[in-house]
Amino acid sequence: MAIARVYGVRLFYESTGTGEIPLVLVHGSWSSQRGWNVVMPALAEAFRVIAYDRRGHSRSERSATQGSVREDAADLAGLIEHLGVAPAWVVGNSFGASIALRLAGERPDLLRGLIVHEPSLFSLLEDDPTLRSMWQAVAQDIGAVVERIACADHAGAARRFVDTVAIGPGTWEQLSHDVRQTVIENAPTFLDEAGDPEKFHFDPEWLEHFSKPILLTRGEKSPPAFRAVANRLAQTVPGIEVVSFPEAGHIPHATHPEAYVKSIFAFIGKHAEQSALSKEAQCLEVS
Repeated sequence: MAIARVYGVRLFYESTGTGEIPLVLVHGSWSSQRGWNVVMPALAEAFRVIAYDRRGHSRSERSATQGSVREDAADLAGLIEHLGVAPAWVVGNSFGASIALRLAGERPDLLRGLIVHEPSLFSLLEDDPTLRSMWQAVAQDIGAVVERIACADHAGAARRFVDTVAIGPGTWEQLSHDVRQTVIENAPTFLDEAGDPEKFHFDPEWLEHFSKPILLTRGEKSPPAFRAVANRLAQTVPGIEVVSFPEAGHIPHATHPEAYVKSIFAFIGKHAEQSALSKEAQCLEVS
């Protein structure tokens, strides 16, 4: 077990692999570092892989005050600096992807690039009349989840979130006992996320001066709202690259690990090669 003290809280993290390129994995809501276990061995063959429990999740400490996405972004920055791995590639899923995109706007110096899967940036749906009703339905479902957490029905809240918001009907019963326990235990932190007015916000200007590569991945079998957000983000961010997984949903690293890992290797490999060619060209100019 490794612990980093960042901005007043203890964050649990695991580091594996001996590659020169650091790869930091950021999990989504209700989850933990363990959610990346299926893909970490393959990624560790080429990268130094760091996965951590976000503030308030599983083995990491939970602050006594209202949590926020700003704190999450600051924690990610602090962890990268604490471990001395900047600039790093950051891979984020769902709310973890939202955190990664916010960090890109605030601290681009810490990043080599981003790989994000279906960030929960539902504000992108509000301005589109054809998508607003979709967002309203998600907001209603999240409201019902929050009510259950507030009434200490953490198991009921977790089941409803998984089945109605994140993945799809009947998924809860297919999860292993350990995964269900993790989701239930992290319910109180979702209450903080739900209470943060900036939780689903995205400002395109965040990335106006971010020149590093960004890969957006999306699952063709994800809930409609997440697919709609991914589509809107692809239209909003200039230069963003998109990869779709025809058979996957909202957590491809768990359900379709081979395809997910392949996309990471391909994207980072392509941009590492481009970077090497750029440096070679600069050297030729100097000579």
